[in-house]
Amino acid sequence: MHAGVVETGLRRELFVDPSLLDRAENARLVLHHPQPAEVALVCDRPWETEGPGYPTVLYADGLYRMYYRAAPSNECSDLDQRQCTCYAESRDGIIWHKPELGLFEFNGSTRNNIIWQGVLSHNFTPFLDTRPDCPEEERFKAVGGCCAEWGGENLVALASPDGIHWRKMGNHALPLNGQFDSQNVVFRDEVRHVYRAFWRKWRAEGSRIPPGRDICAAVSEDFENWTELGFLDYQPNRSGSPEPDRGDDPSGDHHQLYTNNIQPCPGAPHILIGLPARYCDRGWTASTDALPDLDERREMSGRNIAGGRPTRLGTALWDTLLMASLDGRTFHVWPQAFVRPGIQRRGNWFYGQAGCAWGIVETPSCFASAPPELSLYVTDNARVNEPGRMRRFTLRPHGFVSAYAPLTGGTITTRAFIFDGNRLEINFSSSAGGRLRVEIQEPDGKPLPGFSLEDCHMQYGDQLDRIVSWKCGADVGSIAGRPVRLRIELKDADIFAFRFFTA
Repeated sequence: MHAGVVETGLRRELFVDPSLLDRAENARLVLHHPQPAEVALVCDRPWETEGPGYPTVLYADGLYRMYYRAAPSNECSDLDQRQCTCYAESRDGIIWHKPELGLFEFNGSTRNNIIWQGVLSHNFTPFLDTRPDCPEEERFKAVGGCCAEWGGENLVALASPDGIHWRKMGNHALPLNGQFDSQNVVFRDEVRHVYRAFWRKWRAEGSRIPPGRDICAAVSEDFENWTELGFLDYQPNRSGSPEPDRGDDPSGDHHQLYTNNIQPCPGAPHILIGLPARYCDRGWTASTDALPDLDERREMSGRNIAGGRPTRLGTALWDTLLMASLDGRTFHVWPQAFVRPGIQRRGNWFYGQAGCAWGIVETPSCFASAPPELSLYVTDNARVNEPGRMRRFTLRPHGFVSAYAPLTGGTITTRAFIFDGNRLEINFSSSAGGRLRVEIQEPDGKPLPGFSLEDCHMQYGDQLDRIVSWKCGADVGSIAGRPVRLRIELKDADIFAFRFFTA
């Protein structure tokens, strides 16, 4: 191993990891945004009056599966036993239906899509356990929290053989400390062969980050014994405040992280991607008066004051951020929103709207013969007297962040790394007049013979898996296993990811 040199092997590298970039000249990293598509799910059944809450989407056994909290009344508290976990499924991730499962009764009938009832439904979050020796009856696992079933606030584990029929695991909660009333995430990290847990905890006074909602982490080798890692670290350093923004904060940084939605990155599982809901309470300002559904917003604030509850339902707002990590502890957080609340319309710009479901899945493209795309599912309507909705959003695979330069041209240079394989594949997009070229260098910046920019064939188009070639051909096997850098020239072009592989 060479000091300071990363061994990438055959894995795919994404520019969502800024540490991959050593320098840029007239080029920059650009955050891309998922685009709204069709409404995927509407909470239009009597037991779904309050919903969808803390949704999860995963793909298993040939089905896309969606899990979400619901309740027959929007007055249900976090500890209300009427809360339930509902289930929907799809063959393509686009058209969804709610099967009649016959498992739990509602108003004298079991003709519903309920898979669990009670307080664990407040944030029931499942995952598929891919551990090779996982028992069949525990292939699906889930956690639910915000209950006092086994003493205090805790996180309870559940298991299922099929993702539909569930039971509690053991008679004790997971040995973790925190506030579990938001969406808690547990999953199997196949790259590092551990289970990971991420949950919300209130950061106390005395930290360089002001007190407020933040994210804790833990790891386990067996899903039973857990080691807490403490609060996440952030690069650049994140600040936030639990106080409403009154317009006197010149930085505009007044947010807290409400959920985390951390998961292995599709196609690059060594990178952990987080889609946290950013919680902002700006107080009641002149802009609040201009937001949609003003009467409902005023009524919610007034009702909560009268009931002794927080006024935030009328003033707090959500959007979704993007963050990425290589170690599960330190995350680079992109400060601009990944998903904004969107153009003002009935039901949006509310607390709980514009948050992402946990889970990013690959789905067919809407364009015939085009490659698959990534789908994310976002709460589309909140806090008004209309059914809640989930809307599908789409993103190109690996397309979270790109390195971009304008038509005048620019270059980026990666840090030194060692690769395996004999071909270089890029995920890129250019304009009709743009282009991209790749140079492979020694760590000191000297071009390798035959692999300079001048030797590289000009690349233009929009492709997930373009093979780069030079005058000497596309075979780079002769330089595998030694430290190199990539210098990439861009002209009105984006590069999202690259990988070396064996043809």
